[in-house]
Amino acid sequence: MAKNDTVPIEVCILTSDHDIKGVVHVSKYTNTNRELTDLLNDKERRFLAVTNAEIYPRNSAQSPRRYNFLEIHMDYVLMVHPATQAVFKDSGKTQEDIARFRDLRLKLNQTKPF
Repeated sequence: MAKNDTVPIEVCILTSDHDIKGVVHVSKYTNTNRELTDLLNDKERRFLAVTNAEIYPRNSAQSPRRYNFLEIHMDYVLMVHPATQAVFKDSGKTQEDIARFRDLRLKLNQTKPF
């Protein structure tokens, strides 16, 4: 898939040992509600490519490790969800993202259709 055929989505990925925050690229030709599902259910895909990754060890106060690019074997992925719908390590930035998302949703709900 060419780079201009994809859309970046910031996600939270849970494995048994780590919480990972990063960006995955999904096809822009997929139904909007199924982007991540289609990506994860692809039988040909053995690894999930993640850019701008931050790995947080679970049950540890260690600082996150950061990687520009990371591949995660699909067998170790327990769950993936959009970061805007998650509370992740309760950071100030996450709270700002959540507030921005709620404001946008409120504005969209107040808009009248043509």
